[in-house]
Amino acid sequence: MRSLFACLVLAVVLGMGTCGQVIRIGVVGPMAYIQGEHQWYGATLAADEINAAGGIAIDGKTYTIELVRIDSNEMQPGPDAVSAVERAITAQKVDFLIGGFRTEAMLAMTEVAADYRTIFLIAGAADDGLLKGRVDKDYERYKYLFRVTPVRSTSLARVSFILLGEVMDAFRHELGIAEPRVAVIAEQAAWANQVVALVELMANAPLPFGLGGKHVGTWRPSALATSVAAELSAIERAGAHIVFTVFSGPVGVVFGRDWGRLQIPVAPVGINVEAQAQGWLTATGGFGAYMATVGIYAEGVAVTEKTLPFMARFRTKFGQIPLYTAGTYDTIYILADAIRRAGSLQADAVIQALEATDYVSTLGRVAFDELHDSIWGPGYVTGLGVQWQDGTKRGFWPRQWRPDPTAQPDLVVGYPGTVPYQIPPWVADHWRGAGE
Repeated sequence: MRSLFACLVLAVVLGMGTCGQVIRIGVVGPMAYIQGEHQWYGATLAADEINAAGGIAIDGKTYTIELVRIDSNEMQPGPDAVSAVERAITAQKVDFLIGGFRTEAMLAMTEVAADYRTIFLIAGAADDGLLKGRVDKDYERYKYLFRVTPVRSTSLARVSFILLGEVMDAFRHELGIAEPRVAVIAEQAAWANQVVALVELMANAPLPFGLGGKHVGTWRPSALATSVAAELSAIERAGAHIVFTVFSGPVGVVFGRDWGRLQIPVAPVGINVEAQAQGWLTATGGFGAYMATVGIYAEGVAVTEKTLPFMARFRTKFGQIPLYTAGTYDTIYILADAIRRAGSLQADAVIQALEATDYVSTLGRVAFDELHDSIWGPGYVTGLGVQWQDGTKRGFWPRQWRPDPTAQPDLVVGYPGTVPYQIPPWVADHWRGAGE
């Protein structure tokens, strides 16, 4: 009775004659963790806005969005993720799926989506192999898969290389260290493997094609590790100036806490999803200051005209800064836009419309390539380099980025609100005058 009453109220508000015109979207993620929580928050905010604005018009009928929360339990190994997605499609009757996080689970969950010919817009998992070797090799089976956020692992690695280069340049220019030594610490997860291999290669390669440093070792703790003190001590003994992080799970908080608590004299930069969260400093006991990571949102940084208004609404509603997984917000809007343009809920029509997407989102301009991956680069989605400075998550890249100084010497990319990178003070004090 309660659901019927709610449906009737919604019908009156939106001027609908019936309650049957609903688009059910399953939001998939590890809902017990902040990554999944923000997937749900982003989707909820978008759905509420779209419904309040009148819903989605298809062939003279108005449809509202109804979200289905799907806890994939992806942080843990096991069959939960596959069972949850299959149940969402067969029992909960979702029309579309968005979200996903862990590559190992996503490979299986997207197979289920392909089996049932259900469109799945990825908003949380980066591994290239989720689309490459699938959409291009067997289009008819995998045409249902698209990725909105993050950009694929190789593009994510490229951004993180740029950020590593920024930090290495700071060591060169501010501390006189011509060949900074770089350690790598990465969680044991499939998505991280390619990033690690590329960083190891690029750190050692000479300038200008490489980063002109020296790789001194790689450590691979569990994504659910409760301490990385031993790894950090080994990194310090290896003489590293910089540690490149590759974390998407809770171990990112553990790293920030142990690094700051032990005052390890290395500057962290790379990928640390937990460091994107508003509660980062509290979660690390105040020890996570000066952590630098690839990010999407930062205080005062206007990637597009939609970024800061979205952040303000998200903070007002949920009391937090959005993680990149809150890109489900844009994902819902992109899907709604494709449905409107298709004028249909039929999968092939929506796929064709998605393939023609050209949408200015909070993340940047979103368009899909032939693999159904969001295009990375100037004028599209770039991501940000973010660092915790003075208790606030600031953006430090792109600030004066020259993507291709040879071919396009006049092209300089920067977003309003970015600030210079800062070497952590105790790290600078430790290495000042070393001139190594």
